[in-house]
Amino acid sequence: MSNNENTILGLKLPTDPRWVNLTEISLEDILTDHAYCEQKAASNCISLIQGYPEHKRLVEELSPIVTEEWGHFRMVLSEINKRNLTLGRQRKDEYVNTLKTFEKKGGSPEDRLLDKLLVFALIEARSCERFRLLSEDLEEEYMRDFYRKFMISEAGHYRLFLDLAKEYCDVDKVNKRWKEWLAIEKEILPKLEIRGDRMH
Repeated sequence: MSNNENTILGLKLPTDPRWVNLTEISLEDILTDHAYCEQKAASNCISLIQGYPEHKRLVEELSPIVTEEWGHFRMVLSEINKRNLTLGRQRKDEYVNTLKTFEKKGGSPEDRLLDKLLVFALIEARSCERFRLLSEDLEEEYMRDFYRKFMISEAGHYRLFLDLAKEYCDVDKVNKRWKEWLAIEKEILPKLEIRGDRMH
């Protein structure tokens, strides 16, 4: 992904280019991790709906995303089965878990909602960037096309979470906190092991 495209997503640091090469060592592992990422994305949307049912637009916008993310899980699972591979066990997502340690646990309900929405936006942005790398650099043409579909979807989800943040929180506060989250992610990423069996 070019620096310009990273700027569009807001990300301050590109993924190490070695990551794509590592993913090709074991397709079974990266597909397994991808499947669970889609499952967790659906669960995150359900959690937001359950936690904020009074926010009409949030409920209406995220309800179809739940279906979409679960459909993505089924698409990845189908690909695993088609290749006679096995869906492995879910692994800890160190990237997401580390991000969540920076979420505000106190403060106002608005501050807590803002952090949840921005963390999800950040995860979607990083996923989009990585799907783009896979869509451009994997050797197998079919898999490049496979991941391009996911890239387009994640870009839309990233924008939606940012839009929802600006819908329910002060826009200046959103912009300030988003810059803080981008800086946090930039610090976190180099400290994580580059693993080809993880999407993040």
